[in-house]
Order: sequence, then C-alpha cells, then structure tokens
Amino acid sequence: TAHAEACGLTVCRPWKKTRLKIPVRGGTDASTRANRQVDVIETVFQVIDMRSFSNLWFWIALAVLWSSTSYWVLGVPYDMIQQARREGGPVQQDLQDLVRINATRLLAMVDRGGLVAVALLCFWLTGLAMLAFYYDVEFAQALFLLFAPMTLVVWQSIRTCRHIMAGGMDPDTLHRALIRHRRVTQVIGMVSIFVTAMYGTWQNINISILN
Repeated sequence: TAHAEACGLTVCRPWKKTRLKIPVRGGTDASTRANRQVDVIETVFQVIDMRSFSNLWFWIALAVLWSSTSYWVLGVPYDMIQQARREGGPVQQDLQDLVRINATRLLAMVDRGGLVAVALLCFWLTGLAMLAFYYDVEFAQALFLLFAPMTLVVWQSIRTCRHIMAGGMDPDTLHRALIRHRRVTQVIGMVSIFVTAMYGTWQNINISILN
C-alpha cells in the first residue's frame, strides 16, 4: 500500500488509464444495436428494390409469365399441337393422351375443392387489392396486376377442359379447342400487359415528379 501511494503513476496502476476503462453497458449499447439494425434494413431495401414498376426484373417476370402461359396450352406445348396437326399418327395419340390426363386432373381438382379454392382466391385477391389501391403499396399493385388476369386464364382453362371432355377426343375438335384457348389466353395477356405498362408508366411519372 505504501509503495502504491508512493508511486501514484499510471504505469504502476494501469487500470487508471482512460483508454482501458471498461464501458458500462446501458442505453448507449442499446441505441447502437438499434442503429445497426436500421442500417441493415436500409441496406436490404437498397439491394432489393421494392419499387416494382421501376425495376427491370418485374418487366422480365411479366414477359416470361405471359409467354410461358400462351406457349403451354393446358399443359401441352404449342409446337406439339402444330406437329400433331401436320403429321397425326403417334404424335396425335400422344397429344390426346396428354390433354386427357391434364384435363381429367384439373377437373378432378375443381370438383373436389372448387368452392374452397374460389373462396381462398377471392380472399387473397381482395386483401391484395386493398393493400394495392387503398393503402397504395406499389409491391402489392405489381402482384395484383400479375396474378389477377391469371384467374381469367384458369377459368378459361376449366371451360376448355369441360368442352373437350364432353365432346370427345376427335382430332379436329381437339385442335380447334386448343387453338381457341391459346388465342383467348393471348388476348388476355395483351390486355394485361397493356394495362400494366400504362399503370406502371403513370406510377413512375408521378414518383419522379414528386421527387
């Protein structure tokens, strides 16, 4: 004790140095952690742009969605329909088998759980529409414009399946039904892309003017 009092230097008592003091945990650490969490969230939203209509990936997804939907007619590729019309024979038989399997599967799903599926779809679309156009959430608007027209495609697919199963698998009737279904799907897709492009452009102009 006498030696410590005689010395009195920080060399003898290094814990007296300011830079070696242990900080007391309290509000400072909590605010620091909160700031770090905010920084992480801001970084995530900067990397993943939630503004859909100004994002290139949204327009790529829109194009891929409608191109694939118009190419696959009731689960059958369109080139297979053309080949069956030209050649017939085994290709036509494969086309009939594939259409019969897909149509039977779709109608069985509709007959078993059609009411539940319609109720869930209406609930989901209503909630999405409320978020999109009442609360003005742009991400919800993009999802609504993507998936709402697909309900018309599903409805048209069910109608076409019932028509095909009721009319039999005559080659000419089958070809006409599939091509008609593809044309209706293309019309729905063109209208959907036009409406989405006009609405997205209007949103981008409004945001650019406000900023």
